[in-house]
Amino acid sequence: MSNPYSVPDICDDFPDAISVLEPVFSDFGGKSRFSGEIVTIKCFEDNSLVRDAVKSEGRGRVLVVDGGGSLRHALLGDLLAVAAAENGWQGLLINGCVRDVEILETIDLGVKALNCFPVKTEKRGEGQLNVNVAFAGARIQPGNFLYSDTNGVVVAQRNLSVDF
Repeated sequence: MSNPYSVPDICDDFPDAISVLEPVFSDFGGKSRFSGEIVTIKCFEDNSLVRDAVKSEGRGRVLVVDGGGSLRHALLGDLLAVAAAENGWQGLLINGCVRDVEILETIDLGVKALNCFPVKTEKRGEGQLNVNVAFAGARIQPGNFLYSDTNGVVVAQRNLSVDF
């Protein structure tokens, strides 16, 4: 999105159009502000679908990954983050962990996650793509729009950027 915005302004201007996620995420990517249409993945300690998604054309979208809040395996590392940035993804919101954090912060990609953990996942080919997910006090559907900056994360059912 090219228009400047802030999540607090979105909260002020669109209080009935958004869900505000609980403040449980930390910034790990090189971009602290990112937004876009949401693609969802639901997986647990297996990032096979994340790998496949970031290698596909992002078209300015945001990947929301519900990893079940697991703190035992990283669902994103430097190689997948580079692929996401190269393929036009704006960012990832991960209800789980990431790794290679010193490299993630150098990549032009928004990355928010619960924490970092050095252990990678096993690839079992498990998970679901484009399903409704719920975490951090919000229900998130594929096709919703996510807005994130250093103040937090909000989700809207429609693209609010046309109103900025």
